Amino acid sequence: MAKYDSARTYQSPLTERYASPEMLYNFSADQKFKTWRQVWIFLAEAEKKLGLPITQTQINEMKRFRDKINYRVVSNLESELKHEVMAHVRAYGLQCRKAKPIIHLGATSALVVDNADMVIYKNALEIVRKKMVNVINVLAEFAVRYKQTPTMAYTHFQPALPTTIGKRACLWLHDLVLDFQQLEFICQNIKCLGLKGAVGTQASFLTLFNDQPGKVRRLDRIFAKKMGFADSLNISGQTYSRKIDYQIVSVLSGIAQSASKACHDLRLLQGLGELAEPFGKKQIGSSAMAYKRNPIYTERICSLARFVIALAPNTAVTAATQWLERTLDDSANKRLVLPEAFLTVDSILRAYFKLAGGLTVYPEVVKKHLRDELPFIATETILMEAVKAGGDRQELHEKIRQHSMAVRKRVKQGLSNDLIKRLKSDRSFKVIRSKLDGLSDPKKYIGMSARQVTVFIQQEVRPILKKYRRCLGWRVTLKV
Repeated sequence: MAKYDSARTYQSPLTERYASPEMLYNFSADQKFKTWRQVWIFLAEAEKKLGLPITQTQINEMKRFRDKINYRVVSNLESELKHEVMAHVRAYGLQCRKAKPIIHLGATSALVVDNADMVIYKNALEIVRKKMVNVINVLAEFAVRYKQTPTMAYTHFQPALPTTIGKRACLWLHDLVLDFQQLEFICQNIKCLGLKGAVGTQASFLTLFNDQPGKVRRLDRIFAKKMGFADSLNISGQTYSRKIDYQIVSVLSGIAQSASKACHDLRLLQGLGELAEPFGKKQIGSSAMAYKRNPIYTERICSLARFVIALAPNTAVTAATQWLERTLDDSANKRLVLPEAFLTVDSILRAYFKLAGGLTVYPEVVKKHLRDELPFIATETILMEAVKAGGDRQELHEKIRQHSMAVRKRVKQGLSNDLIKRLKSDRSFKVIRSKLDGLSDPKKYIGMSARQVTVFIQQEVRPILKKYRRCLGWRVTLKV
């Protein structure tokens, strides 16, 4: 294999900067080709078990060379044959002299590639699941810690009513839980292609087993179990339906969407000064403005998420344009899309975990924003209390309106909100003067926020964390 100076040839940023070693290896050439050889071994073992003249000596030989791939031989053969799978079949046969006659027996290239791909995707889904559990865990801890801490909620990015910091974090968590449920469904229901033959009819295997359909079905099931799947597909053409690729990438797109939404929120909140993402002691925020703390993690996640989201329509088009029992116009595209979707989501989750575990809240800034807006929010309650005390609603409404307009102008000039002080000085509100300070307590307006956090965490988050508690304890070191 040719070696190049990495600085003088293109390398994916996912490889250089973002993705984890375990996900990178899962989509490496070495992992792929070792999995191909495992497919051939499992196929031979299943065929032997059902009576084909395959010896244990042949299988042992195949196992001995499973991880000793003769890459230079493969490269030379592929340049001659223009066929990747057959180059590997022949290269494997050159190592396994005794097993050579039975390697790839009854198989097609798609059988090898698609079954191996499903193993790799299954592994990748499990890596994603583990990392999602850890992100969910740190976000849940953050939500519980701040479940009773009032903060201003925004609609249309305009001040609306108070919520709590923990309740807002649960909005991000809820999106991830929805994604996790879809991921679980895929993980629990994923099947390998199995042994289906050139057009999906299993004709080659029916011939091998002398027209015994029962044996062919048993062969398929034995093979699927060896591959680590509960079963194989009951129906296919030469390949598994590319709708499955679409379903997988759609789940990955959903995770990217959720991470992006949360990070857009966090970027806005950091801009308001209410919280900040982690920032290293020697980290530089800007090459020009030394005082800046740019939100690099959230911006990175939003940027990577956009890429994954854009990949989902690609797999939809591939699924929609396959011809009859198979075409090959999916192949080059698939080599790009599936690995990059997984590698990018892996990169997103790594950054999301680092981000969520290191958020800093600035309580005084949060309180200031509440103080600026809360008197306006309290006016409806103040009006009702004053009417209950015998006041005239229309006259009181007009008084509040006049004071509010004056205070709004004052606030826009950078001064404090003194609406409550003004109302205390207004004789129209004399009868409820003693209540006015209490009516501007933000905790009076957060509704069921804290309770919602508790219920959501207990009912929807804790079961996930309990089921996958062995996945917890993940540590991340980002390259950049």
